[in-house]
Amino acid sequence: MFVLEEKIWFWLLLVIPVIVLLFLIFVFWQNRTRKKFASSNLLKHLAPNRSRSKPVIKLILVLLAMASLVVALVNPKMGTKLKTVKREGVDIVFAIDVSKSMDAEDIAPSRIEKSKQLVSQILSNLGSDRVGIIAYAGGAYPQLPITTDYSAARMFLQALNTDMISSQGTAIGDAIELATTYYDDEQQTNRVLFILSDGEDHEGNVEEITEQASEMGIRIFTIGVGTEKGGPIPIKRNGVIQNYKKDNQGETVITKLNPQTLKEIADAAEGSYIQGNVTSDVVDKVIEELQNIEKTEFEAKQFADFKSHFQLFLGIALALLFLDIFVLERSTAWLRKLNLFNERKKKGAKDASK
Repeated sequence: MFVLEEKIWFWLLLVIPVIVLLFLIFVFWQNRTRKKFASSNLLKHLAPNRSRSKPVIKLILVLLAMASLVVALVNPKMGTKLKTVKREGVDIVFAIDVSKSMDAEDIAPSRIEKSKQLVSQILSNLGSDRVGIIAYAGGAYPQLPITTDYSAARMFLQALNTDMISSQGTAIGDAIELATTYYDDEQQTNRVLFILSDGEDHEGNVEEITEQASEMGIRIFTIGVGTEKGGPIPIKRNGVIQNYKKDNQGETVITKLNPQTLKEIADAAEGSYIQGNVTSDVVDKVIEELQNIEKTEFEAKQFADFKSHFQLFLGIALALLFLDIFVLERSTAWLRKLNLFNERKKKGAKDASK
């Protein structure tokens, strides 16, 4: 099997035709300038050892060296052997509240940033589990389907913000309903849903949907992010607080953590409620809960153990550049014998014309 690891470096090959074009322009200008300076016969006497082929040879060596360096940067890999990998784990979906109330800074740096930190730390402590991400506010939207690619999960996680969903609210029920579609029935695994929220539910249809999720074998754990004392909801522009959200009477809105709703959801789906203030405590509790869940084998794939071969192309590039040092631009006897540019025939044709 053959893999090119960093294909983006192939764009550097576009430099080669540019160099060739510049070289041709330079040769054209050089020949025209020489003709203005003296006749061709006089130039032959003034520079008898000037070679027409050596500059071309040096250019070819440099371009081949550049191409080899580009291939080395791309890092071609060859598969040396096949391995069978069996994964055992749990399917985990993270449903993250991105409503405006999550901008509150009653927990540093803010509720939404704290939620992202918690999920990131949990990912760092997982083993072979598959993960997915849902964002919800007034509605729920899929962000990342079930995958074992934790790097992709972190990338999607960092992109979450409270401006990504225009419809405001906190539709926890919609998030649970969407999560039920994430799990693969063909590869039956133990299913876990983590809901990170301040618990402000504005929809009121959570109980029925939670029971349906529980019947499907989904255990729901809720993580409360915020404080019961609460805090105002900042209105920001370019990351700078301009004002705070106010109600119809002009009073500043105070958003508070509602742990009761989150506890009821967790209890109804055989899970538990976790207070999200201290990151290390949350991670420890989550890992403890996951260890108590029976792992299921959900994947068995064969893949190649690849070995890099950039060293070969790097060596070729260095050898070509080293050879270029010894190729001088003046003519040599052995090269004249090769008659690369058909110079003898041209000279014979001129003598015959005389």
